[in-house]
Amino acid sequence: MFDAKELVRKAIEAKTKALPTYSNFHVGAALISKNGKIFLGANIENSSYGLTICAERTAVFSAIIEGEREFEAIAIAGDSEDYISPCGACRQVLMELCGKNLHVYMINQNGEYKQTTLDELLPYSFNKEFLT
Repeated sequence: MFDAKELVRKAIEAKTKALPTYSNFHVGAALISKNGKIFLGANIENSSYGLTICAERTAVFSAIIEGEREFEAIAIAGDSEDYISPCGACRQVLMELCGKNLHVYMINQNGEYKQTTLDELLPYSFNKEFLT
């Protein structure tokens, strides 16, 4: 079992690595694989906004490159008073690559967090089962 508080701490740490050139909204993510390895991600913006990448996708793509395929949880930290949740694109990517049982820890700017699952955030998702 993973340490949720450590995962939250890592997401807050990852937020300091963000490059939010245009929005000035820092986001960090920490994704933990089933074998306990943590992958960090941060949002990186581009003047062509469609080429911007979110922290969650940065973390999951890094994990995939390293050969990981099974995940326990992701923590997401942002610069908002409210708890930050993954955007729609990130929810879809996480659903496809991490699965509906992924634990999601949403962190506010004060370091407080809420826990949910990806299935709760994206019910009735479109996934690879529709394509087989």
